Amino acid sequence: MTSADLPDLTTYDGVLFDLDGVLTPTADVHMHAWQTMFTELFSAWGITPAYTADDYFRHLDGKKRYDGVASLLRSRDVEVPWGDPSDDPSADTICGIGNRKNAVFERVLRSEGIAPYPGSLALVDKLQAAGTPIAVVSSSKNAREVLAVAGLLERFPVVMDGVVAEERHLPSKPAPDVFAEGARMLGVDPARSVAIEDAHSGVESAVAAGYALVVGVDRGAGADALRALGAHVVVDDLDAFV
Repeated sequence: MTSADLPDLTTYDGVLFDLDGVLTPTADVHMHAWQTMFTELFSAWGITPAYTADDYFRHLDGKKRYDGVASLLRSRDVEVPWGDPSDDPSADTICGIGNRKNAVFERVLRSEGIAPYPGSLALVDKLQAAGTPIAVVSSSKNAREVLAVAGLLERFPVVMDGVVAEERHLPSKPAPDVFAEGARMLGVDPARSVAIEDAHSGVESAVAAGYALVVGVDRGAGADALRALGAHVVVDDLDAFV
């Protein structure tokens, strides 16, 4: 499919972007932080098989942090107490392990910074110039910090993130709730709007929420897999729409 064959996103009521892997390459930082933390944890606990990149896409990508920890440990038949979000990163609970990973992520983000993908920034520019409402729908509790570091926070009047999801008791992607709530916050109908995702769970969430167009961005999740989960269009980079 060429750029000329792609739909004009400015003709939709709204465009809602996932953050990590769609607007910014923070997915790379997340992947590194998860791999570092789980490799050490599996070694210390004698868990097999070893952590692989496939585990990230199957169990972690697009999900809320603690849900991802629980999913991955469950895949190794490991059950630990859920704990509490206030748990110290040293605690051997779902929340403690998730906080351990987040400490690594925050350290890398603050020391190295982050810049938006040029193609994604160009699409945001095009949509804003056309007056098309835009929002961010992210499972991350770090979404606002990432957007601020990337210089994008003021671009998005609506940020439906992990903090909001927790406050409103919304289940993690692939459930439709976060994308449905994002559309409600933006004041648009999903049936006339676009969702842009790079994660398996995110595509499933947007499809379940009834979006008119679900765009998959293949940053490693696999174009065929994204299509199989319901993405209407898959591109390598969002500059295809500019």
